[in-house]
Amino acid sequence: MSITDSFDNLKNRKPGILDQENSFISAVLVPLVNYQGQQCVLFEKRASDMNKQPGEICFPGGSVETSDENEAAAAVRETCEELGLSADAITLIAALDILVLPFNLIIYPYLCTIGDCSNIAPNPDEVDSLIYVPLQDLQSMTPIQTKIKLSPVMPEDYPYELIPNGKNYAWKPAYYPQYFYIWQGEAIWGITARILNHVLRLIS
Repeated sequence: MSITDSFDNLKNRKPGILDQENSFISAVLVPLVNYQGQQCVLFEKRASDMNKQPGEICFPGGSVETSDENEAAAAVRETCEELGLSADAITLIAALDILVLPFNLIIYPYLCTIGDCSNIAPNPDEVDSLIYVPLQDLQSMTPIQTKIKLSPVMPEDYPYELIPNGKNYAWKPAYYPQYFYIWQGEAIWGITARILNHVLRLIS
């Protein structure tokens, strides 16, 4: 048997994200809706008593479960649970770029439309309120931009003796971008703002 023959089972392998099994994988929707005569982006304000990120503005979505057919199905399922919608109220437009974060987190975002926002009935256990921001307003905004410098923190038993220059190794600095969109006194920031910035650049 040749070396190439031994790897035949890899020929049709679909590439994934390296070490993704060690990350929390979630999927979100970026919903476009017609609201009060304007095309708007729909955001959720998370319930104030939630364990994670209470009171923050986000897109609907959540964790990808093994029972989900794929990441898009997970995003639709979670959105239906949070907004009280049926799946046929949601039309997927496009898959957006996958966001791999330095916090063991991978997010699959999707652009979509919601046909009739009058049917939305938010789950009060997860959603405090809904925020409709006109797309035109978002496109005209210049977000506040900054970045966070990420530095490695080594464990006490890190084997410095195995790398060139040991403790003086020149680690390449890493930076995490941050965007802030302010609308009617509300700050859209963090992961949500980063996905929003991606969407606005795509449709511009």
